[in-house]
Amino acid sequence: MIEPVKPPPKLSSRLSSSSDRVFEIVILLLASIIALIFVLSIYQLAKESWPALQKFGLSFFTTRTWNPVESQFGAVSMIVGTLLTSVVALAISVPLAIASALFVAEYAPKWLANPVGYLIELLAAVPSVVYGLFALFAIAPILSRWQQTFFDQENYPERFAQFTRCSELWANGQTPMQCFFVPDGGAGRGLALAIIILTIMILPYTASVARDVIRLVPQDQREAMYALGATKWEVISRAILPYARAGIMGGVILALGRALGETLAVAMVIGDSQDLLKSFWGNSATMASVIANQFGDAQETLHRSSVVTLGLTLFILSVLVNYVARIIITRLTPKGIQL
Repeated sequence: MIEPVKPPPKLSSRLSSSSDRVFEIVILLLASIIALIFVLSIYQLAKESWPALQKFGLSFFTTRTWNPVESQFGAVSMIVGTLLTSVVALAISVPLAIASALFVAEYAPKWLANPVGYLIELLAAVPSVVYGLFALFAIAPILSRWQQTFFDQENYPERFAQFTRCSELWANGQTPMQCFFVPDGGAGRGLALAIIILTIMILPYTASVARDVIRLVPQDQREAMYALGATKWEVISRAILPYARAGIMGGVILALGRALGETLAVAMVIGDSQDLLKSFWGNSATMASVIANQFGDAQETLHRSSVVTLGLTLFILSVLVNYVARIIITRLTPKGIQL
């Protein structure tokens, strides 16, 4: 005679409910810390920014004069510099990152893909100061030599004449667009160098995320395209990239966030000048670089408050970028997939 199987002993309902309750409270407290830090950050930045906002109002964001000696502060130049360096660096790095991700995930043999992938990820671990020193000692001399030969009077008289005209306009405080790509000196430092080093710094973020997302594309999707007679490029362009576009966009936004907030490397190479788009090769400034260069020397209340207002602006800008990115990613995500 077969004896019936005894059911496993039941846990006490009191123990189960009390344990769940404690766990729920702990998780709630831990999650609340993140929200609390966010709220306190906004509160503290807004509190320190209030003197500048009270004195200048919206003119702080619409004027370009930044003169601590005369207590005049306007953030237009820094805001434009931040957006320009970030967007241009992103536009250059995204094609390179996607190409490297496709090579590692789809083309390279395994013995080569792993080392290349590791090297790409290693770029993200390099400290900012190292990138800044690399830019100053390796890239800046190359740009300096090119800028000096650009307006060489003997070899390029037309360029020298253009440089002379632009120099006169710059001296009068004018920044015409026809002079935007004319070098204003031979130092090598400036907006262009900041964009170059930012491109190198943010490339591994997009590349790493794109590589992982491409590898997660179901193999059945690839095989179905090959079964229809598709070429390698058709499989990538019609089966892999459309499926992985939401994840790739997430990596792009991650890189944009890094570019917007990058401080030390940009501060070392951009030149710290508040000239609004004087020259693509000339000195400029971003909000992060001004904070790094001037916060320690900002002794007066209004100067210190204006610098903190730049931090508040950068904080709000980062939040808006991430919010818009979340909307874009949601719309790009294929149906049936939750991120």
